[in-house]
Amino acid sequence: MERLENLKNIIRYLMADAHVSHRIPATIEECQRMMRALMNIWEPKEISVDFLTIQDAELQQQAEDKGVVKIADKDLLIWQGDITRLKVDAIVNAANAQGLGCWAPLHNCIDNCIHSAAGIQLRKECNDQLQGRLLKTSEAMITKSYNLPAGHVIHTVGPIIETGVPTKEQEEQLAQCYRSCLDLAEQAGLESIAFCCISTGVFHFPNERAAEIAIETVKRYPRQSVKTVVFNVFLDKDYDIYFKKLKVESYGQDTTITPTDC
Repeated sequence: MERLENLKNIIRYLMADAHVSHRIPATIEECQRMMRALMNIWEPKEISVDFLTIQDAELQQQAEDKGVVKIADKDLLIWQGDITRLKVDAIVNAANAQGLGCWAPLHNCIDNCIHSAAGIQLRKECNDQLQGRLLKTSEAMITKSYNLPAGHVIHTVGPIIETGVPTKEQEEQLAQCYRSCLDLAEQAGLESIAFCCISTGVFHFPNERAAEIAIETVKRYPRQSVKTVVFNVFLDKDYDIYFKKLKVESYGQDTTITPTDC
């Protein structure tokens, strides 16, 4: 009962902030969806401490409900699933040029999922860092993670493929995304990082070529502090691509994380 009332208070705050009015649902699950939808359209500004207290409590409970996934102490790993569950030093977000997260309510892109799980503080920090400027293609930006189990979020903007076949320049831009993220991770002294499949999906970079570039770039990068790199995939076809390429190049060793839920 207390959790449901807290959710309703979160919704009331966000509706008042957005100057909208809707019927508040009667169940926890429906309230969570409305909360997320309202978070997705939230304009960055100063945030009430009282609001953050109840928002953070709810998001941390959601993270616990999903289960936190710890990673194995290995070099290169694959994990298929929700990147917001990973307990690593940084997860990589495939951002858009605005850099403020996805504004489409309940959209299932990784940008939306990460911002929704982190809390509205993440959008505010991105806005504070960018000050109205756009992120360039291949640029990366590091932020806190707030209510995510990961330590940081590194946001990067991959190339958009409009012709179906990436140019050499676009392939280099994708490689630079991985280098830019690793640069920030090294500068921060991080030891583990999880990459999503940058530029695939709505940016239309071919999945297999994107995986080849990701693996090759990470292997060539002169890592020092970063000991573990996770290639996080969501689709079965991406899992198959990464598993095949890493397994062959690892002389048959299994490179898959065994999830440990806690």
